[in-house]
Parts: sequence; C-alpha cells; structure tokens
Amino acid sequence: MVEIRDNLADRIEEAEREGWLGEVEGLSVSHAAAEEKIAQLDARQDRKEAAVFLGIPSFNQVVARTSGAQTP
Repeated sequence: MVEIRDNLADRIEEAEREGWLGEVEGLSVSHAAAEEKIAQLDARQDRKEAAVFLGIPSFNQVVARTSGAQTP
C-alpha cells in the first residue's frame, strides 16, 4: 500500500508538470484514499500490539476473598 501511495505521488507530480489538471484531481483522490487506508492499517496494528487488561485480581483482593471464606 505504501508503494502504491508513493507511486501515486510521483504520478501527481508528473501530471502537474505536464499540466494535466483532470488527471491531478483523480490521482489526488486515489492518493488520499491510499493515505487513509494506510492509517487504518497502522491503527489496526497498534490495537493488536496493545496490552490487554485481563482483570486479574491483585494480591490484596485475593487475600480478602480467601480470608473471609475460611471455615473452622
């Protein structure tokens, strides 16, 4: 996707240099879509790498539960 985005940027530069205004507009739309997709993929990867709190009780919580449940 990054390669596609970079290629689009090169094509936009070429179209601007040649004066192909309609082409610049179309390529710019595609470039923006590629940028958005890359941002989505980056965010997805960040979520995958983020730590997940599993709700494991602390030592104090475990002691409080077990000390109240003792039988004589």
